[in-house]
Amino acid sequence: MTHPPTLKKGDKIGIVAPAGKVDKESIIPALNKLHQWGFEVELGKDVFNEYHQFSGTDKERITDLQKMLDDKFIKCILCARGGYGMIRIIDRIDFTAFCKQPKWIAGYSDITVLHAHINKNFGIETIHSTMANGFANTEDSVETLRKVLFNLPLTYQVSPYQLNKMGEAQGEVVGGNLSLLYALIGSASDIDTTGKLLFIEDLGEYLYHIDRMMQSLKRAEKLNKLAGLIVDGMTELKDNKTEFGKTAEQIIYEAVADQNYPVCFNFPAGHIEKNLALVFG
Repeated sequence: MTHPPTLKKGDKIGIVAPAGKVDKESIIPALNKLHQWGFEVELGKDVFNEYHQFSGTDKERITDLQKMLDDKFIKCILCARGGYGMIRIIDRIDFTAFCKQPKWIAGYSDITVLHAHINKNFGIETIHSTMANGFANTEDSVETLRKVLFNLPLTYQVSPYQLNKMGEAQGEVVGGNLSLLYALIGSASDIDTTGKLLFIEDLGEYLYHIDRMMQSLKRAEKLNKLAGLIVDGMTELKDNKTEFGKTAEQIIYEAVADQNYPVCFNFPAGHIEKNLALVFG
């Protein structure tokens, strides 16, 4: 995998919104913090546009992201927020200039599509991390993003959980939002999980849908050759009147119960207040 260049003070970070719409007030903490770190910041021309739930039309979002990818002076692209929309435009993005001069791309949630596509097709590392609209959440989350950008070491310790499967594992980290990974199966952005550490997280899904997605990943042989599985706490999940009868953790555990690799639950990343940075790839 290609490791994008380490940033230094004076470098320029671009902020774009390739999915859901974002308001100006929500990214002010990010602008302040990035300036404190010594970076210049350039906002996408259409970053605050609105087109129904999107931050502009597909064409506007493509144009903004494409400009940041092609601009040799932009050293990192920080996505403003997730939401929905990246899957609508991923096949119309030209990554030619980006591949010649790789740069960090940071975000999570809907940005899983961008991570998966870049990691698989171009072999370039990306950052699963808090986005511009999340800098006010926790200092821990923001600090881990800073460490990645300045190439400082990251070491995490996670609290024990009763369903954890103990062991040692090493491999490239892949994954992101479970719903998006499920949606990408069979596409040009479908991830390769063989020998990898798979990270999954999700928000607001029904428990039966968590089961359906895990079973789909299992049938697609995404779970049988992992080096290990890393799971976020799964946030704000829902159930039907007729209860599914299992927690999300139990559902996930059962999907990989016949595998020998280690499994870590409740990793602090994803749609939670403490969203620690992971380098995909």
